[in-house]
Amino acid sequence: MTTKVAFDSVELPGGAVCAQIGLAGGRANSLEPELLGDIVLALDRAEMENASVILLTGGRNFSSGGDVRGFHAAALDGKGQDYARSVVPLLQTIVARLISVPRLVVVAARGAITGGAAGLLFAADIAVLAPDAFVQPYYPQVGFAPDGGWTALLPERIGAGKAAEWLQSDRRLNAEALCETGLATAISDNPEAHARDLAAKGAIGARLATKALIWDSARRGAVQTRLEAETAAFIERIGAPETLVGMSRFLERIGGKANV
Repeated sequence: MTTKVAFDSVELPGGAVCAQIGLAGGRANSLEPELLGDIVLALDRAEMENASVILLTGGRNFSSGGDVRGFHAAALDGKGQDYARSVVPLLQTIVARLISVPRLVVVAARGAITGGAAGLLFAADIAVLAPDAFVQPYYPQVGFAPDGGWTALLPERIGAGKAAEWLQSDRRLNAEALCETGLATAISDNPEAHARDLAAKGAIGARLATKALIWDSARRGAVQTRLEAETAAFIERIGAPETLVGMSRFLERIGGKANV
């Protein structure tokens, strides 16, 4: 495969083929163009191998979202919007694809699932989290407009009011809270193995029929329209002077080592 994504195909108990896609991009799997492109290629391969299950995993941190250092450097060079166009549309395409693909999408995550990377969790049919897993928007701190489905997909999962409050408050939700909101299924010290077990339970055909009925064309179309609006808002915001100030302050505060 590629250096940014590990791919493995395994047969689950019951016979379903599971395509395991492991994010391995380094720097807490920040959503750089190369990693996002490799995720797309891995999804293509999963479909070519007719996998019924797609299992997304990460390392110690599932993904810390967009690379603030990359956005900041591009903005200083007057190329912030160009860089955003190389990142955000790819992420939005992946999120839309995960909810529409006729396969069971499962996430097993540890550590940080922040910024736009949370969209991979929002798009999952099943999610198993390690006890240390957490989700936080970070948009108010950095100044970005939400991406990855925070306003396009999350309201479908937990309701518009709860999604708006979460984004405005910038609260960090731990694994237990994420289960309570319905964004995660279970907590496990071995989320990858637990996720495979859950994916193997029940008739896969019935589960995929359920997914197709929930994510019908009308609901998918509404999400797609909102994803496109997120992309436009992100690109517009990245060029705002206050966003550059926000990125600078954020990087100063965390020593230039983190992403969101």
